[in-house]
Amino acid sequence: MSSAEVNIDNENLSGRLTRAGLRPTRQRLALADLLFAGGDRHVTAEQLHKEAAESGITVSLATVYNTLHQFTESGLLREVVVESGRSYFDTNITDHHHFFIEDELCLTDIPGEKIGFVNIPDAPEGTEIERVDLIIRLKSKD
Repeated sequence: MSSAEVNIDNENLSGRLTRAGLRPTRQRLALADLLFAGGDRHVTAEQLHKEAAESGITVSLATVYNTLHQFTESGLLREVVVESGRSYFDTNITDHHHFFIEDELCLTDIPGEKIGFVNIPDAPEGTEIERVDLIIRLKSKD
């Protein structure tokens, strides 16, 4: 990978991965650069794998999946499961919700303060609510 291919300062990415408890390997740095270079976004593993290939980054789809899950477990990403077998990885880890546009298979953010919840049930004994995720599904009127 040449320095021209790096969109974010490599030391920034390396530090970000290290602070998240991940070793900044060449492949993790390359995938992190693709993920975080363009601001907040939602991406599937297949989309990221295609972007990597188009950028000249040689990485298997399995490595992309593993890396996305490692980034999620370490708090760098948020996984949004829209249906069985269809997950998106969100670079915006702040409190927010989503529209899922079914015709286009894409997510868009809804700011957290735009949604209010009432009558949320108490969590079962021995558990606590970590967060509430809302996905509003949209489709074309025609």
